[in-house]
Amino acid sequence: MKSRPPSKPSPFNFVADHMTLLVEPRMYKLMYAFSRIILKVPREGVIYEKRKRWSKTSEEVSMTFAVNIGDVAKEGSKVAARTMVALVVPSEPKDQSSHVRQTLHDHNASTHWQHVALRTPDLLAFHKHAKAHGVNFITPIMKEGDEDLLQVFSGELYAPGSKPSGIFFEFVQRNVTPELLAKIKSMDRQSFFRDKTFLGLYSEKEEEYQSGKVMPIWDEKLMLRIEKAWKDKPLWEITEENLEEAAGWMRDYAVER
Repeated sequence: MKSRPPSKPSPFNFVADHMTLLVEPRMYKLMYAFSRIILKVPREGVIYEKRKRWSKTSEEVSMTFAVNIGDVAKEGSKVAARTMVALVVPSEPKDQSSHVRQTLHDHNASTHWQHVALRTPDLLAFHKHAKAHGVNFITPIMKEGDEDLLQVFSGELYAPGSKPSGIFFEFVQRNVTPELLAKIKSMDRQSFFRDKTFLGLYSEKEEEYQSGKVMPIWDEKLMLRIEKAWKDKPLWEITEENLEEAAGWMRDYAVER
């Protein structure tokens, strides 16, 4: 039997950076208790807690908090070594729309994992690769003003004709150099901006859900082509040639759309 050459590792070397969990109001403080008591997160392990006043006469309310639940000592960067979880609650008044509340309602759930952030050492290369293969992003590459962090958010993962899942990817890069920032700005001024990222993403998702047009991770037409071509193939019969053919469809679609 002819042996195959060893596979090359992914050039993007993804690792889990953090995860975001949507929770209903009754679960919000309970999850804070779970984090502080059961997961033993010390007070200084609460990375942030963000608040908002929805109107001039309303009281300030908590929207989200994030906790560092562990560290990997072998990581060179202290920030990159953290394992983080952010929790988001629908804090809007009950008579105001909320995509977080809608997602929990649509899934008949008290909690719902919204996204996982995958960290790569080369976000620019990955972003270029993904867009060239038809992947949709709902934001440009953003620089988080409070952290040494670049990030971009994908469309949601849901099948053609189905309801939005509320689940998407965030892709991030830490340890951002001045040279990298200059390179991004020189490439496309419209694809880079500084933002309070949580609030920026929150507003973007709210606009999507209010419009009824939630961006999928791939356009329906592209997903249907792959689905049709592989309809009668069990997973184990999908060959490297099949994958390369599908990658070609993605590249062609990205150029044509």
